[in-house]
Amino acid sequence: MGKNKNDSMNENYIDVIYDEKTKPLTDYPHKLTAHLIEKLNIPKDSKLLDVGCGRGDFLNGFINSGCNGYGVDFTNAAEKYCPDAKLFQADIENNGMPFEDNYFDVIFSKSVIEHFYDPDTLIRECKRCLKPGGMIIVMAPSWEYNYRIYFEDYTHRTPFMKTSMRDILEMHGFDKINVSFFKQLPLLWGAWRYIFGPISYLTQILIPRFFSNKFKWVRFSREIMLLGVATKSK
Repeated sequence: MGKNKNDSMNENYIDVIYDEKTKPLTDYPHKLTAHLIEKLNIPKDSKLLDVGCGRGDFLNGFINSGCNGYGVDFTNAAEKYCPDAKLFQADIENNGMPFEDNYFDVIFSKSVIEHFYDPDTLIRECKRCLKPGGMIIVMAPSWEYNYRIYFEDYTHRTPFMKTSMRDILEMHGFDKINVSFFKQLPLLWGAWRYIFGPISYLTQILIPRFFSNKFKWVRFSREIMLLGVATKSK
């Protein structure tokens, strides 16, 4: 059977977005996942699903911290990079997720929801697959801070702001909702934030975006994420 157009596009997306020459593997995913586990008190034996796991960079981070890791994506790219996970391939927006109800303790997604034409589908499926009392963690670029470059990735479909992220979680019946701005700079996650936080803020407002391509500190001081965390009601 021949490949359809979507299969070819998915393969091309991986070749471009996850090309190791332009996006090499780093230790950042392990730092972020360790930070989230500590910040959110995630038990290390949690059954965790990474939705839109891509290569599995963050999924590997959770697994290395002790989580029982599952991944789902429309491509099979993670098979090469994430051998210790239970991996599934699915078109979530059109066909849902291939998991039974009330299955996961934690569902994580990073830079995924903004790629959906209908993000309600993603949140609805996440809630269905979470156990009562389970946690959803949703990260997405903040439109407020990234609108000038948001559509440099032409596969972005639905922008999110802090209010709209909170609204979509609340409309789907999640509890204990917290949405915050998040900078992808590990120096800002611990005690060093009291020193480097003001420097990052000054960088954000004073240094031209031109320098973002040259210095990660500039890029991630300016390209601020949303971090949405909520709990499925028991």
